Amino acid sequence: MAVGVLCAVQGTAESILVQAMEGSGGRLSVTRRCADLTELLAAAEAGLGTLAVVSVDLDQLDRESVDLLHRAGVRIVGVADPARPWLAERLTSFGADLVVDAPGDEADASDVVRDALRVLDAAVHDRTRELPVQSPGALGAPAAPGAGPGPASERGSVVAVWGPTGAPGRTTVAVNVAAELAAGAPTLLVDADTYGGCVAQVVGMLDEAPGLAAAARAAGQGTLDVTTLARLSPTIAPDLRVLSGISRADRWPELPSSSLEPVWSVARSLARWTVVDCGFCLEQDEILSYDTRAPRRNAATVSALEAADLVLVVGSGDPVGIQRLVRGLGELTDQGLGSSRVVLVNRVRASVAGPRPAEAVARALARYAGVTDAILVPEDRPALDTALLEARTLREVVPGSPARRALAAVAARVESTLSSGALVG
Repeated sequence: MAVGVLCAVQGTAESILVQAMEGSGGRLSVTRRCADLTELLAAAEAGLGTLAVVSVDLDQLDRESVDLLHRAGVRIVGVADPARPWLAERLTSFGADLVVDAPGDEADASDVVRDALRVLDAAVHDRTRELPVQSPGALGAPAAPGAGPGPASERGSVVAVWGPTGAPGRTTVAVNVAAELAAGAPTLLVDADTYGGCVAQVVGMLDEAPGLAAAARAAGQGTLDVTTLARLSPTIAPDLRVLSGISRADRWPELPSSSLEPVWSVARSLARWTVVDCGFCLEQDEILSYDTRAPRRNAATVSALEAADLVLVVGSGDPVGIQRLVRGLGELTDQGLGSSRVVLVNRVRASVAGPRPAEAVARALARYAGVTDAILVPEDRPALDTALLEARTLREVVPGSPARRALAAVAARVESTLSSGALVG
């Protein structure tokens, strides 16, 4: 049975390619000749083809479009003008499966068809081995910066800090754990909270130009590399960089998951540790879930959790906070997120948990969530207020604080867990 091809090639190369594909011995059949990107995406989502042959300079073709085509099960072959090689490199960085020069005659078109069939054969081979469909980039072409799986010793780790609603102290944990990790290795602190991100204010940075949004735009255009990410994430302390978040909650559409995935990948090359402060909400709109092109309100949080090597799950040490934490752990499990996690209970205090707060919290977590190794962070409001007032970390202003010692233990757990590979389930 012939494989359906969606053709969105501009110029004289289109007719040559269509004839070559129709003459491929019944293996390829052009099911739709698309005039623009909108028609191409609609045809892909309707299941009219499993291979898309597109011009690299097709209007509005970007990383998100390539991601949508891949999610629709469509492999992508880009056709480039040899006189403009930078366009071919850009489409390769977007994740196209193959980029070839535009054919000038029937012989060249036959070569393109042969290479396209190799891409399809590789896809079948992947499915046979039960591997996820990937975007390997052009055959024989360089992969996107930071996108390839480098040696383990050269790849950093991503640690996501997540917690349920109710302000359990996600940002406090993220900032101070990042500061502790930076004492031993280059660390990048990222604000991916699209509801109330405040990392920039906590560390005393101006947040007029959100670094994460700029990085996502660069990734969407195929120009994000280690140098660009370093420029967007200023250093606030030795070996500690900060990638600030969006300044207003209504700017969340600037952070699509298709653009954030390469950000996490490049971040692994920039720093040994990438600590991501996530938003609280994991909810997915049931109506929008049927529209694969609609932006996702919580895409930044979900993307960070999916990319994370380890998730720090933060709850508050009071009855309401513990209840929310237990439910949040179940929500993470139900959505298949944060399978490798460390549970942390913040603001543990006798005034709300009884005369032995640590014992009470530990018993509750063991009984209702099956968690027996949670790290408890005692309440130390004066130290935290001092750090916030001075826009510095606990390590800098109150190194002897009980809260700081507990957060240093969290950082030590992160280092030992990810260095040994003994991830906590």
